[in-house]
Amino acid sequence: MSQHDDRMQWPFFGEEHRRLATEAERWATASLDGGAHPAERADVDRRCRELVGRLGKAGLLRHCLRAADGGASADFDARSICVLRETLAQHDGLADFSFAMQGLGSAPLSLAGDERLRATWLPRVAEGTAIAAFALSEPDAGSDVAAMQSTARRDGDCYVLDGSKTWISNGGIADFYCVFARTAPGKPRSDGSVSADGISAFVVEPSDRGFTVAERIDAMAPHPLARIQFDTCRIPAERRIGAEGEGFKLAMRTLDVFRTSVAAAACGFARRALDEALTHARSRGMFGKMLADFQLTQTALAEMATALDAAELMTYRAAWLRDTGKPFTAAAAMAKLTATENAQDIIDRSVQMFGGRGLVRGAIVERLYREIRALRIYEGASEVQKLVIGREILR
Repeated sequence: MSQHDDRMQWPFFGEEHRRLATEAERWATASLDGGAHPAERADVDRRCRELVGRLGKAGLLRHCLRAADGGASADFDARSICVLRETLAQHDGLADFSFAMQGLGSAPLSLAGDERLRATWLPRVAEGTAIAAFALSEPDAGSDVAAMQSTARRDGDCYVLDGSKTWISNGGIADFYCVFARTAPGKPRSDGSVSADGISAFVVEPSDRGFTVAERIDAMAPHPLARIQFDTCRIPAERRIGAEGEGFKLAMRTLDVFRTSVAAAACGFARRALDEALTHARSRGMFGKMLADFQLTQTALAEMATALDAAELMTYRAAWLRDTGKPFTAAAAMAKLTATENAQDIIDRSVQMFGGRGLVRGAIVERLYREIRALRIYEGASEVQKLVIGREILR
């Protein structure tokens, strides 16, 4: 893929990233089936388990971990994660989802878990034999994490959890959940809100008494998603991740590692849509010409390619800033905002170019149309990213 090779020559990458891109592209081409959405929830669950296992056997999940826990590099390498997510998303949305959730769900353990907790779970995460989940959002606490209502109270050598989490990816199939709950009330602020102080993180296992998968949620792009419930759920105190009250900082550190990779996944979806549009335009006859011969088509393709290139440049700049220890908060927010919004537009225009064929359920561009929509919402909606950018540039 010449376009892929051209991107890897950008100065944001080292030779290790170029090798990884080649390896990932070769594996995805040989191993993924094009990303057709399974029709039934049980099939979605089964396919995600299979993909996690295959990603583990291929060694790709090692890039979700740090070297101390069997990972591929000393620290999380945002550029490697982005390269993998863009490549996987271009081939198969569920493969991208499976990879990303292994990283997001296990990162709190990597960042703050004690040696015993890390040794229990992280080798299995890398092997693809244990599925991880990140449980932060609640019915009334999404973008506003401080509004969290779930609680964890200390009782001897245990914590007792009560509350509910929703929109939890891998909910219902995870082998462990990194759960965030209040161990102390937040401090009131002058505007009526509360601070995010007093939040702590814990490992919860599906077999823990008082834990239930209360509801499976069916989204427009199928993947395992659920609301989970804690009713006097008693867990050993040794399953607390990090210090009590440090959960909010831990959640933000985790999201900082993976936020830029959401932009990379969006670029992967957009890249596939552009490739499909190019192929269609060259082969679709119309009025005695090919669709590609019309200037309206050429203009649309030019705008799509330019929007994608801009998104990719911003994405890998943000990942490079993060990996080299430079301030990257605004850059990451700009990358996520631009990449997800641009990808939505690119995919929409690809569907338009296909005409009626693009509306048929199961068509590649129709699948991409459903897959991209969630990326403009999760891990910080576009509106939240604008607030982050505004706050950063006003400092």
